[in-house]
Amino acid sequence: MADSPSYLHFDKNVYVWKPDVDYRQHPELYRVGKGEQGVLICQPYKAEIGPLWRFKTEVIAIESSEGIFDMFLNYLNQDDFVGADMARKYLQMGFTRARRYANYKGGKKYDKEHDFQLLERGTGQQEKADAAAVFYAKWKEAESNSKYAQLKKEWKLLRG
Repeated sequence: MADSPSYLHFDKNVYVWKPDVDYRQHPELYRVGKGEQGVLICQPYKAEIGPLWRFKTEVIAIESSEGIFDMFLNYLNQDDFVGADMARKYLQMGFTRARRYANYKGGKKYDKEHDFQLLERGTGQQEKADAAAVFYAKWKEAESNSKYAQLKKEWKLLRG
């Protein structure tokens, strides 16, 4: 099924991010990947950034995204590309998760009881759409940061 969730066929043995690696001590093992890949695995960044990640309301999203963006800038100031990229991923994930809750009631996109068919879109909450817009703006601000863009380009050339 083309629209089935990607996690149905997840193979952790080939997944490049590992939960037992300290990516600050071993940044050479980090891969940028696509989108938000690795965001909920890479330590110690998950432990540092994750507690700030909230999107229940627009007000909460503003506080959360600003805190994560400040961490993004701090990582850049320390020339810690992995930390900056992880912060960028949390901003992106704030947008995508809040959008899912804006689009689907309860944030559920697939019906597990019916062969993972897509559920009805447009049943979500407006406050989550507002939170998503906040995260989207901060995510794009992070991606447009010239130092981050240069570090990312160099990293991908060297490491992938």
